Amino acid sequence: MNILISNDDGVFAPGILAAKQSVEDLGNIVVVAPDRNNSSVGRRLTLFKHLKIEQCKLDDESPAYSLSGSPADCVVVGANYIMDQKPDLVICGINQGVNISCDITSSGTVCAALEAVSLGIPAIAVSLFVDPETSYKQDENGEWYVDYDFSLTKKVLHNLVLKIKNEGFPEEVDLFNLNVPSNYECEEVEITHLSHKMLEKDVIDNTENEKAEIFSYPLDENQNSDDLIMIVSDLVKQYPEGSDGYALFIEKRPSLTPLNADMTFKDLNSFK
Repeated sequence: MNILISNDDGVFAPGILAAKQSVEDLGNIVVVAPDRNNSSVGRRLTLFKHLKIEQCKLDDESPAYSLSGSPADCVVVGANYIMDQKPDLVICGINQGVNISCDITSSGTVCAALEAVSLGIPAIAVSLFVDPETSYKQDENGEWYVDYDFSLTKKVLHNLVLKIKNEGFPEEVDLFNLNVPSNYECEEVEITHLSHKMLEKDVIDNTENEKAEIFSYPLDENQNSDDLIMIVSDLVKQYPEGSDGYALFIEKRPSLTPLNADMTFKDLNSFK
């Protein structure tokens, strides 16, 4: 089994190494990922512009490729240029965050998987939801850091890929969207549908007192805060039972959502 792995957090993010380690016993692995963070870029493609590609090594000294492009670019380059033959599976992740609901169309992780589907390759997008209440820790010097515990995510991803290797994808399923909570209460995977949305979005300016700390992020050179605005977001709190958000946040268990790239509404006669 030939597997292409990419992500949107960048080639040196810990999640891509965790993804590689979780499936390296199941096939031949090639890693192609952006040279920097590309979160929330959706399915952006770099067409008719030069891209820089470099060989590099992950933290375990295994080989990888770094690309000066988007996650979708990495899938195209990996599948059509770097690999000797088209991969049997593309894995995007492990994303350090959460990708659920109809908001997945803005996710670089999920949209890289969609790009794979457009090339005729089944795909898995996988994310680790880092619970801020349990994952932010302090070292002996009092410095804060994020504890990315990929152990359950690696286990679930390995089992999923093994099942796909043995049985193939279910009929009419193009890709799986897998989300695993770091602070889980149940290891059993729930098959879910997409929630309506994941984020409540708002726009603030320098008059917003409650979010003044966010708005005061360092400005680019020659910028004046008087004429700037910022889009901010918060996670939705309510999710319907059976949805990805309900499994992830309410039941605190892994959510697996089977998706089809054809977004056509099937009952076309209802519009006649």
